[in-house]
Amino acid sequence: MSLELAMITPHTPRICHRDRVPEFQQPMVEAMLKCADVIDQIQPDVVVIISCHWMSSFMHYVDVTPRHQGILTAVECPDLISDVPYDHPGHPELGRRLVEAGQQNGLQVVAVDDPTYVWDYGTVVPLRYLLKRPTPVVALSVCWAASLEESMRWGEVMGDVFLRSPERVVFLASGALAHNLGRGPEKWPNLTEQALDREFCQYLVKGDKASAVSMLPSYVRAAGVESGGRHVAVLLGVLRKQFEGELHGYGPSSGSGNPVLTIRYRDAS
Repeated sequence: MSLELAMITPHTPRICHRDRVPEFQQPMVEAMLKCADVIDQIQPDVVVIISCHWMSSFMHYVDVTPRHQGILTAVECPDLISDVPYDHPGHPELGRRLVEAGQQNGLQVVAVDDPTYVWDYGTVVPLRYLLKRPTPVVALSVCWAASLEESMRWGEVMGDVFLRSPERVVFLASGALAHNLGRGPEKWPNLTEQALDREFCQYLVKGDKASAVSMLPSYVRAAGVESGGRHVAVLLGVLRKQFEGELHGYGPSSGSGNPVLTIRYRDAS
């Protein structure tokens, strides 16, 4: 079945609860809800999500737990995200295929099968908006020891697995682009950072992967892209065929730029 949709999605803490979203982030949330309709129409067999807030030091972790159930109080912002329940089925079969493929390609990939592991808010928050029905989930960490090149290679390995998989896959990269944070949740990135975000997003919209890959290292340095751009590098690697994208929204959070951007293969129905 292959990859049906890829996406860059926000996870900013103040959108965790729909009834508490501040006005300046409402357009971003509305864009996410429109994407939820798109995902619902696809009816994916599994959602694979890499979160900038599952930060692993040396290994690429893959959560293969059969059921993801817990209550999240976010370590970074317990005043904003506290006692938030989540309950999603897992997809151990696909998760273990990803781990095996990564290891066969010389990457340090480790399976996590632990029902006591508590998800981070970068995983929990987007799924509260994007999934309208119970859907199996495989969660991935962002590995800080991995370079952009290694992160992209990990994405390529996963993209090849998706091409061979019988499942209909949706891949989510949960994180911001420009990410030079400052106090004040309503703050936008500066004008230079916003221009860089727009340029990078346009490459994805046009399906110009070569330019996006070429831009990424200097863009990461100039705009302080979240997690050093590793979640984006993985996303670029996942895309193994010609694609086109759509930018549904873009919003601020404490100086960060948060796109809601979907990508589909051009030959996808």
